[in-house]
Amino acid sequence: MRFFTNKFLLYFLTLFAVLPSFLSTCYGQSQAKNPPNFVIIFADDLGYGDLGIYGHPTIKTPNLDKMAMEGQKWTNFYVGASVCTPSRAALLTGRLPVRSGMCSDKNRVLFPNSLHGLPESEVTLAEQLKKADYATAAIGKWHLGDKPQYLPTNNGFDYYFGIPYSNDMDKITDKKYWDFADDIQASYFNVPLMRNTEIVERPAEQHSITKRYTEEAISFIKKHKDRPFFVYLAHNLPHIPLFASKDFEGKSKRGLYGDVVAEIDHGVGQIIAELKADGLDKNTIVVFTSDNGPWLSYKTHGGSAGLLRAGKGTTWEGGMREPCIFWSPDKIKPAIVEDLGTTMDLFTTFSNMAGVPVPKDRVIDGQDLSGTLFYQEQSPRKAVFYYRGTTLYAMRLGDYKAHFITEGAYGMFGRKEMHDLPLLFNVDQDPSEQYDIGEDHPEIIRQINAAIKLHRSKLVKGKDQLADRE
Repeated sequence: MRFFTNKFLLYFLTLFAVLPSFLSTCYGQSQAKNPPNFVIIFADDLGYGDLGIYGHPTIKTPNLDKMAMEGQKWTNFYVGASVCTPSRAALLTGRLPVRSGMCSDKNRVLFPNSLHGLPESEVTLAEQLKKADYATAAIGKWHLGDKPQYLPTNNGFDYYFGIPYSNDMDKITDKKYWDFADDIQASYFNVPLMRNTEIVERPAEQHSITKRYTEEAISFIKKHKDRPFFVYLAHNLPHIPLFASKDFEGKSKRGLYGDVVAEIDHGVGQIIAELKADGLDKNTIVVFTSDNGPWLSYKTHGGSAGLLRAGKGTTWEGGMREPCIFWSPDKIKPAIVEDLGTTMDLFTTFSNMAGVPVPKDRVIDGQDLSGTLFYQEQSPRKAVFYYRGTTLYAMRLGDYKAHFITEGAYGMFGRKEMHDLPLLFNVDQDPSEQYDIGEDHPEIIRQINAAIKLHRSKLVKGKDQLADRE
């Protein structure tokens, strides 16, 4: 990416980089005549290096590999945060979590005793698509509030089936994880399984949870194949504790973690097979990605960020850059995409494809990726913000990423450190963030600082929704 010294060009560049486009493109207008179906499959704590197509040597993911070869494999795709709750809020609202209050400097995620959740004032992707008469379903992990007013059915989803928060919560054993990791009992975690607003099973039988989530998604697709639909399938796994069904347990060379990922991959294959059987594949966009990087402190029960640095909880690349695959035969042009994209862009992209105007009464951070998906045009996204809680730790602008604060997570990767001279990496040439080039490129740091200044001048932080607990 070329950098400029002319002040006008600098202002134009930073404005383009940090402000979303509010204009619907011709791509979205043409799609709205025959709006596509949308399926988002969201893994939990899956690392950048955990799929075969992204380089893992022993985890077999044949369905995702094929999906990537028939569609688009994105190599610079990011989430809105490096932990669960804010990342999910970012995807569903198209907004940085700091704007909605769905991040906090006190509690990084919501808990079963949290008092709040996603604010009613936020507009979810499901609510957007309901304006175009889509049938909508949330299946799996929610983690945006478990009180009735915060559940999916009060946030634009017609149907919900899943566990409302992380599968390691409501722990009812005094044993430490590694005391039972080789023989995990579902009864150790008293998490509820819900259908709409009712608890139908407690504790949830997690050995079969991946299989049941897939079955629920397929059932919803079958029931609504005659109208546009949106399925948000958010797996609770491979977040620990790990569970696999008997058909997959003990089958992967990667151990239990590999078994879990293989079962998720199998479910993806079943969903795509159903779309093909119903003649829906050519008018359905399927996206597969993950909420944040791998939980590395759990050793072999955590995933891998591949060549990226660190993992879950951090603003290093391993915490927020994720595998992402887009698939839709005859619509999405097969390619390996090296441009920038984020989960927030799904909100804007899918809204435009469905012919639904993007809200203009708030800042939407998502950008429209239609041109890249359909015509292999350059992605409009030029910047990524790396927030930890309500604090901006780093920013990527083009090829370059500046760290103003670095901090480890879960006892790994070091203490919090403020950098008077930001660490600077060319993350295209150095994705492992090993070689600091800040002293050699003060002009790039100046450009990133200017972009951040503009971003902050437009930022209104939402009220903290995560801090209060019973």
